[in-house]
Amino acid sequence: MRTRLISVRMGSVLAGLLLALPGAALVAAPRASAATGVAAVAQALQEGPVYVDPRAEAQLPEAEADALAQKIKDAGKPVFVAVLPATGEFPQDKVLSAVRAETGITGLYAVRLGDGFNAGADRAVMPANAVHNLAEAVKTGGPVDAGTQLNNFVDQALTQVKGGAPASWGSVGEDGGTPVAGLVALGAVAVVGGGGAYALVRRNRQKKEEARREAVERLSVVVDEDITAFGEELDRLDFHPGEPGADDAMRKDYEQGLDSYEKAKRIMGSVRYPEEVTGVTQALEDGRFALATLDARRQRRPLPERRSPCFFDPRHGPSTEDASWAPAGGAPRTVPVCAADAVRLRDGLDPAVRTVATEHGPRPYYDAGPAYGPWAGGYFGGGMLPGLLMGTMLGSMMSSPAYASDLGGGMGGGFEGGDVSGADFNPSDFGGGDFGGGGGFDGGGGW
Repeated sequence: MRTRLISVRMGSVLAGLLLALPGAALVAAPRASAATGVAAVAQALQEGPVYVDPRAEAQLPEAEADALAQKIKDAGKPVFVAVLPATGEFPQDKVLSAVRAETGITGLYAVRLGDGFNAGADRAVMPANAVHNLAEAVKTGGPVDAGTQLNNFVDQALTQVKGGAPASWGSVGEDGGTPVAGLVALGAVAVVGGGGAYALVRRNRQKKEEARREAVERLSVVVDEDITAFGEELDRLDFHPGEPGADDAMRKDYEQGLDSYEKAKRIMGSVRYPEEVTGVTQALEDGRFALATLDARRQRRPLPERRSPCFFDPRHGPSTEDASWAPAGGAPRTVPVCAADAVRLRDGLDPAVRTVATEHGPRPYYDAGPAYGPWAGGYFGGGMLPGLLMGTMLGSMMSSPAYASDLGGGMGGGFEGGDVSGADFNPSDFGGGDFGGGGGFDGGGGW
C-alpha cells in the first residue's frame, strides 16, 4: 500500500510538472482518440512520424509503416508521413496544409492520397524548391507502390531536412499509450533545470524574432524608396494608351509597367521575412525594363537589350554596358552599369552609388551588412550577385553559414524543425496542383 501511495504521488508530481510546461499536453497525448479526418491524422503524427488511415492499410501494411517510422525516428528528423484514402474527407487542394496546421509542429510533411503524392515544408526546415524537387524526383517514371515511393522520398529528405524530431514522439510504452521516454525526459528537464532550458530556448527565439523584425524594417525603407522612384518614373513617362501613335506593343509595355508597380506594392504590404523582398525588387526590375522598352518604341529607337539593372543603383534603370570597377581595397571586377555611370567611370569619377543608413552614417549598400542581400538578390539574380559583391562586406557575409541560415532564407518565425508552432506558418508559400493518379501530383512547396 505504501509503495502504491508513493507511486501515485510521484505520478502526480510528474504530471503537474508536465502540465506546467508549454507543449506538455502534446507530449502526453494518448494514442487512442475518437477524432476523425484531419484531426485524427494530426493526433497520430504528434505521437509518431507515420500515420496510415485504416482504409489505406492495403497501400502501406503495418510492418512497412513501422519500419518507415523507425527509420525517421533513428534519424531524429521532423519528417511526417500520412497515407490517406482519396475521399471527400481529405480535399486534394487543402489536405496537406490542413494536416500541418492541425499537427502544429514545424517540419516536412508528405501525404500519399490515394495514388497521388504531395509534400510541403516549413521554410526553416527545407526550402520550397528543395521540397518541390524531391517530390518530383519520386514521381518520375511510372506509378509505384506507396512503400517504394515514400521510402524513396524519406531516404532523400532525411539527408537534407533541418531540425530535430519533436519531443512528443519519444518511445511508446508497450500498451501503446503515453510516450514514456518523452515524459521521463521532459520531467527530468523540469526537475533538474527548473524550466531553465525552456527559458533559454525561448530567449533564443525572441532574439531571432527581433532580428527578423529589425531586418525587415531596414529593408522596408530602401524598398519603399525604390517603389516610390518607380512610381515617379511612370508619371514622368506620361504615356496615355489612346495618345496619337500609340500601338498595341506600347500599350502592352505600359500595362506591364503598371502591373509590376502594383505587384511590388502588394508583395511589400505582406512581407514578414527579409527574403520575401526579393519578389518586390524582381517585380521592379521587370517593370523598369518594360518602361525602357516603351520609351524606345515612342522615340523610334532600337529596342533595348534585356540586361541587369545598374549595379551602383538599380533605380538608374537597365544597364547599357559592362565596366571594370573595384571597391575600396578590393579587386577589379566587371559590373553592369547605366550610361551615366559608364561615363563617370571613363572620366575617372566615382559612380553614383546607392547609399543606405547605418549606425556609422550613410554607406554604399554593399558595405552596409547582410540585411540588404535579399534586396540586391531580386535585382541581380541568376547566380551573378556573389561575383559582383566579391570582396565587399555584403559579399563576405553572404558567403557565411550564418547568413545562409538566417537572413539568406529560413529565418522563419523563430521556430525550428520539430518545434511546436501550432498553426503559425505561412500557407501562401505552399504551391501545389492536384493529386493525380500514379503519384502524378504536380507541385510541392514550402511554408
